[in-house]
Amino acid sequence: MAPNDSPAADLDTTADAAVYAQLHSIRESIDNIDAAVVHMLAERFKFTQQVGTLKAMHGLPPADPEREREQIERLRALAEESHLDPAFAEKFLNFIIAEVIHHHERIAGSAAEDRAS
Repeated sequence: MAPNDSPAADLDTTADAAVYAQLHSIRESIDNIDAAVVHMLAERFKFTQQVGTLKAMHGLPPADPEREREQIERLRALAEESHLDPAFAEKFLNFIIAEVIHHHERIAGSAAEDRAS
């Protein structure tokens, strides 16, 4: 009997196949969640663009530190409830907030150029 023809080798091959099948299934779930996150972020940014336009039309500042503080506090609480590291959730939201403010600044700049024309 060759070394790879042993019953133990068959079990290892079967276990490896089962492990890879399970790994593939879990990764498909991760891929689906990633797609949902991207779609949700796109929806979120559609609304923040509307906020930026409204702010620009009425001369409001691009950033709202009080709103940002409230959102961070709320997201940290949600993270804790969901057993997600609140520090990670805060970093993630801070990244999003920075991008939103950047968009609002661009919108405000475009609105100011339009008024000057």
